Order: sequence, then C-alpha cells, then structure tokens
Amino acid sequence: MAHAAIHHNPFYLHHNVERFEPVIGQSVRAFLDDQDIVEFNKPTICLVNGDPVLRADWAITIIEETTIVSFIALPQGGGGGGKILKTVLSIAVMIAAPYVAGAIASTLGVTSAIGTALITAGVTLAGTALVNALVPPPSPASAVNNYNATSPSPTYSLQAQGNKARLGEPIPVIYGRHIIYPDFGSTPYAEFENNEQYLYQLHVIGQGYYDLEQIRIEDTPISSFDEITYEIVEPNGTVTLFDTEVTTAPEVAGQELFENEEVGPFIANPAETLTNDLAIDIVLPRGLYYATDNGGLSNRTVTWDVEARLIDDEGNATGSWITLGSETLTDATNTAIRKTYHYAVSSGRYEVKATRTNVKDESARVGNDITWQALKAHLDHVPDYGAVTLLAMRMKATNNLSQSSARLVNVIVTRKLKIWDEITGWSADYQPTSSIAWACLDILKSSYGSELEDHRIDLKSFHALDQIWSARGDTFSGVFDAKLTVWDAVTQVMRCGRAVPFLQGGIVRCVRDEIKTLPVALFSPRNIVKNSLSIDYVMPGEDTADSITVKYFNHKTWKPDEITVSLPDSQTEKPATVALFGSTDKDHAIREGLYMAAANRYRRRLVNFKTELEGLIPTYGDLIALNHDMPQWGQSGEIIAYNHPVLTLSEPVDFTDGGTHYIGLRNVDGSVSGPWEVSTSSNDRSVILSSELDFEPYIGNAQERTHFAFGVGEAWAVFARVMSIRPRGDEIEINAVIENNLVHSADQ
Repeated sequence: MAHAAIHHNPFYLHHNVERFEPVIGQSVRAFLDDQDIVEFNKPTICLVNGDPVLRADWAITIIEETTIVSFIALPQGGGGGGKILKTVLSIAVMIAAPYVAGAIASTLGVTSAIGTALITAGVTLAGTALVNALVPPPSPASAVNNYNATSPSPTYSLQAQGNKARLGEPIPVIYGRHIIYPDFGSTPYAEFENNEQYLYQLHVIGQGYYDLEQIRIEDTPISSFDEITYEIVEPNGTVTLFDTEVTTAPEVAGQELFENEEVGPFIANPAETLTNDLAIDIVLPRGLYYATDNGGLSNRTVTWDVEARLIDDEGNATGSWITLGSETLTDATNTAIRKTYHYAVSSGRYEVKATRTNVKDESARVGNDITWQALKAHLDHVPDYGAVTLLAMRMKATNNLSQSSARLVNVIVTRKLKIWDEITGWSADYQPTSSIAWACLDILKSSYGSELEDHRIDLKSFHALDQIWSARGDTFSGVFDAKLTVWDAVTQVMRCGRAVPFLQGGIVRCVRDEIKTLPVALFSPRNIVKNSLSIDYVMPGEDTADSITVKYFNHKTWKPDEITVSLPDSQTEKPATVALFGSTDKDHAIREGLYMAAANRYRRRLVNFKTELEGLIPTYGDLIALNHDMPQWGQSGEIIAYNHPVLTLSEPVDFTDGGTHYIGLRNVDGSVSGPWEVSTSSNDRSVILSSELDFEPYIGNAQERTHFAFGVGEAWAVFARVMSIRPRGDEIEINAVIENNLVHSADQ
C-alpha cells in the first residue's frame, strides 16, 4: 500500500504530521490536487522513497503500490530563540539547500533547471551571512566549480604554478586579459647539437585566438633570454619550429656501454604508433682524451654499434636486427661530449640496442667512458591540434636558463573574439577584448560550449549590456581550466557584470541589476487573486554580515588578492567572504562589494502573489508596481469617468495625510502610465489632474476599465523586481523582491 505524509515540523518528523493513502497510479501532482493543495504556504521539499524530486517532476512521478511520498516543510529564519537556535536553523538550511533548490526556487530566485545551482548558493548564503535574491552572491570558496578535476589549476593554485601535462583535463579557455602557465601540448624532449643541449617544449595557450602581450620565464620577459626561439601557432595551424610528436623511452637513462656487452633492447615507441626517425643521445661525461706526460691531451677513440628491429604491438619481433650505425668518435678533450644521432628507418614500431665495439681503457690518464643517455622516436604522424593557439619553444640550456626555470613559462594574453553589432552583425575578424558580453556569447555559441544558433540568443540584450559594461569599466578576465557546465560558466562571467542569464521561450536572455524607474506592469487588488498576496521578511540576526570581503585576482601582481568594503555607516566586524571570479581590478572588486553590501541590507522583503495572464507581461528582473490595502501600499480601484482634468474613481481616496498625491494608471497593454500629480476635488471619488494624460482611460463595459493606484508621494505603490513567473493553470504566480534604490546609491 502506498503512503503519503505532510510533515509540518522538520525537526520532529513524527509530530504534527498529516497522513494519506494516495491512489495507486496517480502522479504526485494529482495527489496534491485531490487534497486541494495548489501550493504550500512554506518552502517544502518532496521525497519519493527517500529521494528528492523537483517540483517540475511532480506531474510525471507516478505513485506505485510501494511508494512512500513525504512532504517536509523547511525551517524559516529570523526571530528569537537565541544564538543556538539560529545556528541550528542555519545548519538545516545549508543541509537542505542541495535538495531544496528546485522546490523553493520560486521563493528565492529563478525557476527551472537554469537556476538550481544559483538557488543552492543563494539559500546557503542566505542561511549564513549574505542575502541577494536577484543576483545571488558568488561562492565564498572556489571561484570555479571543479567537477572531477584530476589536477589543480596551474593558474589559480599557487602551489601548482608551472608548466605540466594535465592529462584528462580540459584544454583551457581564457577570456579577457590574463596570465596563464600553459599546459604542455606534447611531451617535452631534449637533443644535443654542437655539444649544447636544446629543450623542445610545445605549450597550449588555450582554445580560440589570443593576442600574446608578453611571454615570460617566471617574472622575466623572454627578451632577456637570447637562447630561446619561439613560434606562435594560431588555431588549426602547423608547428614548423620542430617536430612535436616525439616519444622518449624511460628505460634509457645513462647506461654505460662496455665492449661486446649489449645494452637493451629497449622499445622506442609505444604500441599503435609508427616512427620513421630513431634518435639516441650519447654522452661521454669525462670527455675523450689521453693525458700525456707533458700535461697535454692526445686523441682517443671510442666505437659502438646501434641496432634495431621491427616489433608488433605486443612486443614480438617481426624482423631481424639491422645496424642503424657503426659509430666512431675521436677527440682530445676533457670536456663532456654530448651528441644526438638520428637514424632514418622505414615506418614501424622498433626496439633498439647498443654495443660498444672497442675496449675501454681503464687507465686513470684516459677518459673514454661512453653512456647511452636517451632513446627517442619521432613519430610518423602529422598532429592536428585543432582550434587552439600553440606556443612552440626551442630553448638552449645555459647558466641563464636552468631546467627548472624552463618549466615556468607563462604568458600574458588577451582573448580575441568576434564582436556582434545590431547593424553589421558579426565582425569578420577576431578582436582582443575583455568584454563580459562577448565572453558569454562565445560560451553559448562555441564548439566547447552550447553551440547555439543566433536565433536561440537574445543578441540585442547582450549588445545593450555591453555598452553599459564598457562605460563602467566592468570586464571579465578569467581562465576556465576545469570541467563545469555551460550554464555555470555563463553565470560566473555575467556575475562580474552584476547580471544573470535566464531562459525564456527557449531563448537565452540576460538582465543586469541596475536602477529602474519605469515599471512594466501595475498589480493591485483589481488584478491580484484574492488572498494570494504574501510577504516574507528576511530578518537580520547576529550572524548577518556587516561588510564584504571580495577575493579577486590582481592584474598588477597576478596573484590572488582581497579587499574588504562596507557601507559608510557599517562596521567591518563580520565580513562575508565572496570570490569574484573573473575580476582582476581592485576598483571593480570594490564596486561589486559595495553593491552586495547594499543588497544585503536593503533587499529583505520577498513578495508572492497570483494574477491572471497579465502576469506574463513582466520577465525576470523587470520592475513592477504593487498597490494593495493589506500592507497599506496605497489605494486602488477603477476609472469610471474621465473629463479632463477630472478623473472619477470607483473607490474613495484619502487626501488627509497631506503632501503631494499621485495616481498611476494601467494602460490597455498592461503598462503603467504616470504617476500623475493630482489634487482633491469636491468629493472623495474624484481627483483633479495637474496635467493632461498621455492616453485615454477606458471607462466602458466591453473590457476591464482602467485601473488606478493612488497615494501620497512615492507611496502610490511599491516597486518590486520580478524573480520568477510560474503558470498555475489559468493563473500566474509571481515572486518578487521589494526594490530599494539605496541598493544602487552606493555605486551606480
């Protein structure tokens, strides 16, 4: 038998419980409809057989014979109880957040799968220290969500800075201007030429095109190293400076060769690879000489053979031994001799051995030791690195450039992206930019992103915001070198611009939290469903943050940095820490810190109500006007007659509170006209306009008459910012946060 229960006390699940026997075969949503439960009056999670189920899936989750359905109300913050109770509530919110995000999204932020990660972060932060329902604060911990990373970021981890091969990790994507210690694109290798050692390194800058401002060895520009030559290879290009596909056999590591004693054989190239060029490094560590009686040096000679044979992928020989070279070396020097010998072979997989063919002179006056230092195979393969920018470097080992410093190559780059214009469309060329908008669009359109077509993106809104961000100096400069979802990436980029992305009608749109003065719709008791209006107050407590510590990446030092900011009349005793990933400028970090502090103080009233289809007029982030008698947000009614300058009203209005009074009117399309200054007339059901209206109010009977909202000064209505719009049958549920322009007064 199936069971269902509604738990009203999350701390004592067996107390205050309503128990039901649902019908087998019906959905969870249908069960609630049978109980006349359209919506819970508190944030509530649903567990089916112990697993959380998102609200969007209630209609498709079928109750079977053994199903157990539990609805658990979440604890609400604020009020008394002392610090211990507040701590318990905070812990409960943080534990519940990952499971509750979809269920309470309508209360604290955006809805649908888009906002789940944002809601989770917002709930956690709201339960601890910081509140901003419209643009949830960034995480106080890691700047980039790191999913299943096998190695730390070489950019944002101080302990890991340096060049390395991060096998299995994503190829980095860089936006804006940033430093990066590029990963190896292939295994580095060394060869000897004229008794000098040269190191060959191929670095992957990142996916896409970049403007390389500076190449450095740690903090020193590469111009200080004459022994380095380099080549920048743009996407889909070919490296011409050296052969990049070279493998080095780890078994060969300085073995000494003796007369007629074979060393090896060692396999030169891995299975399922082919080589047509074998190379061995020979080192005479003491040089090659005979010390004469008069203190001079005379010639000595060493000889050796190098042999190879073909093998298959299992290591079985498929051919006979062939002599690659019978080498002879004669010299009179006590300086170490280092040489690389190349041997052209037919394409295949090989094993190689070496043998000294003359006697080693053991006299203390003779230097004729010979060691086999390395075995390398240049693969018979033309690599295709794809649409990435590469940096190929040939480094000569000197006192000026050590082996350790050679792995501290870093570059300062600026990402080059295509720019969209409303008139000319996409630019033909890639341009260096730190734009937030173009970074977002690259993520949404690129092969490593969503690959969306233009018609799936609201390009005009991104272009409009780019103008605002450019004027303010808001930029994004960050390195994505760990796995994360496209939506997480776009959200993090837009957070640097105080904006959030959202989906509407299958189109990706964006909205910035900025001061808005013109509401897009007016809602009053005339078009708010009766008894549906509710207001939640997020009350400050002992743990509420009084300041913000913003962590950012300083573009002057290229190191992590932080700055603590507060509102002018606040202390800095309880700062909330946030990591503003993508910010590299101190002024930018200060601006965003002040904004978050203001939002934390002034946006603590959440409103929820239902309306009819006109609830679809606003969208996420829009400003709406609310007028209602229950919280005393002005007075409202309908216009029943208009003979300029007199408006006749369906309800009486009160002028006794003094001050200047205003009236706002709802247009036929739902938009707001006004507010218009009005004065008292001969009766309380009419007002006198101080100026002529910009439209003709409807006073007939064929449709709804024009609604009005009336009050003294700005109290004719309160303004709110829309956080979610959810259809509920024939009704629309709107969640919003009451706006306060002081949020924007600290920083415009």
